[in-house]
Amino acid sequence: MSEFEKSEWAQKGHAQAFLENADIYILERRRLFQILRSFYRHFLDKNRTKVLDLGCGDGALTRELLKEDEQIQATLVDGSPEMLENARERLQSFENMHFINRTFQELLKNDAVLDDDFDLVVSSLAIHHLHREEKRSLFEYIHNHLQTGGYFLNLDTVKAPTPELEGWYRIFWSEWIRENQTKLDITERFDHIPEQYKNNPDNHPDTIDEQLDALKSVGFGQVDCYYKYGIFAIFGGRK
Repeated sequence: MSEFEKSEWAQKGHAQAFLENADIYILERRRLFQILRSFYRHFLDKNRTKVLDLGCGDGALTRELLKEDEQIQATLVDGSPEMLENARERLQSFENMHFINRTFQELLKNDAVLDDDFDLVVSSLAIHHLHREEKRSLFEYIHNHLQTGGYFLNLDTVKAPTPELEGWYRIFWSEWIRENQTKLDITERFDHIPEQYKNNPDNHPDTIDEQLDALKSVGFGQVDCYYKYGIFAIFGGRK
């Protein structure tokens, strides 16, 4: 079982450093958000939609959804008190926001933490920290907390199917970061991030196929990868 308390995300200051630089080194982050909003417009009924944001960070995903529908009722969960405080600050002007400080492991151990079912469950750059069987357990947990007809959408990093592709994906991720730094006129270097990601023991990505199969095995339908750029992907399914 992965232990959040021993990961870098439990270290004070790590969350803030991530937030300050996320747009610089998360590959096509703005495009990922655009796809999230398009998905919401197309599939969700804008009538008091209940959203669960797992590993919410600073609430960026929920904030994007609120641009489409300010009536969303959102529950945001994160294991980092620092991240959760950032989410509170970001979303302070919105009603119907509920914040829960729990790790994924704590959710799985105590199903009663969430006493509601949701129309949409989203997550971003969080689930890849879990081992494969933990991911499957979390997918089952998500399925159990969705309304019939509800959706799960995960924006995350994934493992390439071959080492050769994995190496190339890291190279063009570094190239994209350098291009982005030039465009934004930023002198600080971030092109080491892909290798840092590879060597980080907190990261346990699985391939798209493995995770789509896991979603199907716990009962999800309409399972697919909706977008993929190197190791960054959006995938999910419907209950």
